Amino acid sequence: MTEQDSMTEDSMTEESMTEEAVGPIDYLAIELPSARMRGEGLAALVDLVDRGIIKVLDLRAVTREADGTFTAVAITDLDNDGTLDLAVFDGVESGMLDDDDLRQAAELIEPGKVVTLLLYENTWARPFVGAMRRAGAELIASGRIPADEVEAMLDALEAEEAQAQAT
Repeated sequence: MTEQDSMTEDSMTEESMTEEAVGPIDYLAIELPSARMRGEGLAALVDLVDRGIIKVLDLRAVTREADGTFTAVAITDLDNDGTLDLAVFDGVESGMLDDDDLRQAAELIEPGKVVTLLLYENTWARPFVGAMRRAGAELIASGRIPADEVEAMLDALEAEEAQAQAT
């Protein structure tokens, strides 16, 4: 390797370290059941964070009132008493969710219900995003198929296969 190659490699390493790629950012709006939650979802979320698969950027609970107004609290303060209930999510507020986002989430639910908003980065994709950017690639489309639609498609395919085998 020549000195110039070494310098180029060093500058590329420094550049990639200072310009860390960001993975795709997604959100979920989840209407909570009126029955008390058992914590399984929270445990799964913590596991995803601990394994470096996602990074939680915002986590809020929004309650819709009968008059259409809403109240939003950080998940860290579930009872809105100013005391931290879930220390693992302390400080998880990126500022990316605004009042309009919270209002839209509140409009998805009936009065008296609670919707949880989760905004997260897919950190698993960082190396891929960085590699694609360095290659000059551009994202030209993105989308997601909801899990219930995937399940319905798989059920339909399974039914078709069973019917084909029966004939």
